[in-house]
Amino acid sequence: MGQDYSASTPEPGGDPTVAKLTHFDDSGAARMVDVGGKPPTERTAKAVGYVTMQPETLAVVTDRTAAKGDVLEVARLAGIMAAKKTGDLIPLCHPLGLDRVQVEFATVDDRRIRIEATAGLVGKTGVEMEAMTAVSVAALTVYDMLKAVDRAVEIGPIGLAEKSGGKSGHFQQTVEPYPRP
Repeated sequence: MGQDYSASTPEPGGDPTVAKLTHFDDSGAARMVDVGGKPPTERTAKAVGYVTMQPETLAVVTDRTAAKGDVLEVARLAGIMAAKKTGDLIPLCHPLGLDRVQVEFATVDDRRIRIEATAGLVGKTGVEMEAMTAVSVAALTVYDMLKAVDRAVEIGPIGLAEKSGGKSGHFQQTVEPYPRP
């Protein structure tokens, strides 16, 4: 018999931290969450990710001398475009009319770039996936533009740093993960 993918709720007296997976119905079938009855609220999410490369490669990025053009500006546009397409990329995400998406870059040290994306809207569901998609695609674009000079470019970690709005309220990661030096 196959794996049981049904959603679970804690048994009486069970672990209260075990939450029901919202993308599965009671029989275990995948579903898009019904947000039709939820009131619209202001929602924002911030995701963070890292790209690690050789110091010489980072110099190409910061000096804006890459053969394909300004790496970070192309990556910024790719991240913004990706956030707007998240509902097309992630099967159970709602297609959202985002009010804003911002993608920023910072040099962490001589090998790493930090990518931060913030997405927001007034709506019935959150924008965490849009922020994380923006960071992911921006990081992939950095790799794509640099692979000719450094195939060892690494992406990650990528994660949710903060979100606000909706029934679950505010969440903020207490410790930001950093990639291996």
